[in-house]
Amino acid sequence: MTPGFASSPQPNSPLNVQAFDPKPFLASLPLLPGVYRMLDKEGQVLYVGKAAQLKKRVASYFQKTNISPRIRLMVSHIAGVEVTVTRTEAEALLLENNLIKALKPRYNILFRDDKSYPYIVLTGHKFPRLTYYRGATEKHNQYFGPYPNAAAAKESVQLLQKIFRIRTCEDSVFNNRARPCLLHQIHRCTAPCAGLIQEEGYADDIRNAALLLRGKQSEVEGALRRAMGEAAERQHYEQAAALRDQLAALHTVQQKQFVENARAADADIVAVAELGGMVCVNLAIVRGGRHLGDKSFFPQNISGGYAEGRARGEVLEAFLAQHYLNRSAPPLIITGEEIESAALEELFSAQSGGKVRILGGATGERREWLEMAAQNAVLALRREAEKKLGQQARLDALRAALDLPELARIECFDVSHTMGEATVASCVVYDNLAMRNSEYRRYNIAGVTAGDDYAAMRQALLRRYRKLQEACPEPGRGSEGRRPDLILVDGGGGQLGVAVEVMAELGLNILLLGVAKGPERKAGEEQLLLPGREKPLQLPPDSPALHLIQQVRDEAHRFAVSGHRARRGKARTASSLEEIGGVGEKRRRSLLARFGGLQGVCQASVDELAQVDGISRALAEKIYQQLH
Repeated sequence: MTPGFASSPQPNSPLNVQAFDPKPFLASLPLLPGVYRMLDKEGQVLYVGKAAQLKKRVASYFQKTNISPRIRLMVSHIAGVEVTVTRTEAEALLLENNLIKALKPRYNILFRDDKSYPYIVLTGHKFPRLTYYRGATEKHNQYFGPYPNAAAAKESVQLLQKIFRIRTCEDSVFNNRARPCLLHQIHRCTAPCAGLIQEEGYADDIRNAALLLRGKQSEVEGALRRAMGEAAERQHYEQAAALRDQLAALHTVQQKQFVENARAADADIVAVAELGGMVCVNLAIVRGGRHLGDKSFFPQNISGGYAEGRARGEVLEAFLAQHYLNRSAPPLIITGEEIESAALEELFSAQSGGKVRILGGATGERREWLEMAAQNAVLALRREAEKKLGQQARLDALRAALDLPELARIECFDVSHTMGEATVASCVVYDNLAMRNSEYRRYNIAGVTAGDDYAAMRQALLRRYRKLQEACPEPGRGSEGRRPDLILVDGGGGQLGVAVEVMAELGLNILLLGVAKGPERKAGEEQLLLPGREKPLQLPPDSPALHLIQQVRDEAHRFAVSGHRARRGKARTASSLEEIGGVGEKRRRSLLARFGGLQGVCQASVDELAQVDGISRALAEKIYQQLH
């Protein structure tokens, strides 16, 4: 590491410099690949970048006159630079994006770190299960995808169920069934659990499903037509009719598939669009010539010059690097902009274990794919613009109603429990015209009287804002996020009074607002309680300000209830079996694993319970009696 100042500071420590002189530092830089980090006077990282030649790249920031206003602003705040030399540009690219992910610098283009993408899986069972899946892959299963979202994967599962009637139940359920379930009755499963289909016939359905998932529709159609003809010749008319229905369902799938090319390989299509200062990246996924869907991404830190046409390549490069970091890329990535792709191709090929090519622009059918992705990006931008316009109107109305012109960030609290059981408090965050899911928090409440909502609210507020106070007593950033401009408390005067006491105890001056349901508890009749004000603030039902409060309040309620139900379900699952004498931890695990959860254990017969290792006939009867 080569620091751009006399001595290397500790992370986030202030730099003892008044003005950064780049000349002596630039003279010491090598013409080697590496990563550079721009720091401000507080030691905070402003920007992370990679370079094929560090000396030329870093010098360009201090020599160019045609840089964007955003980068010019960043340069004015630079108090130091650190560099790390790497062996190759691809290695620098990997290090750069690991640092961007960890540090989230203010001037880097940032894309939200998504969860793993869903796949469709055919398990390695004797009678394979069809389902959608996220997570690490296993060698004995077949995986197809990725899909842009769970809805697209689930829709494909449902279509395959309709065509091939493959089972979707858990192995623990399949292994313990003797009679067909409802899915068989509605013609969505051939009931291999009850022996209503032979292994060979089921294997044919699995083979055809796999071919269809790989985009080989013509092969599937040919196989079904041949089988239908053979069944008709043998006068097995019922079987022939079933195959005819499969062909009809297959044609329905083909009609839904608007991008289809049997010769096409797996590919991702990435297009960038701009509208009114906003930028969107649309990713379309094609596997085996089949368009599996698309997904739109909206980068952060994009204002102030990045939205210029010439900078779309920079946005695209940032997306590719961050999106495919530690994730396999398809053999072909088609982009709407020409970029320096050699380092990206080298890194993606190493990660994927095969050659990956990035093609800037395309012709023929690939050009149609790219135009479709660009059109979807524009549509997503328009929807986002309309959404932001509506949110801006709501926020402006609330600012006026509360006489709080600088209002931007709102945090809202709610408490959920069932007669005092498994109490959970939630805190949700609204900021920059949207709910910020990544900043939500749940608090499992303990050490208070069951059902005491006031004590639960007090504990949640203290846990949330004590950390903010300790980390940052004055306005600014804290370990639990930025300081809110407004705190909403779902409840009446009692909950609001608790919030007032907590703010006084912590020495924080933040506006509080209690959201109480009206006399008839109907939406639109909420009463807004302000500290020190006798009469509640009553906004009309059609007020945009009230709609924003309802939006944030309802999200806090949803988040609290879902957390409470999960905590209650976990506690009840454990306690129901724990209360049965003779059923220890090992036997509980065996029962839950065998039947797929507590519900399966409750539905099991005495004979089925007795088949579990360690469960005698007498203990099985005891368990059965205890659970019924």
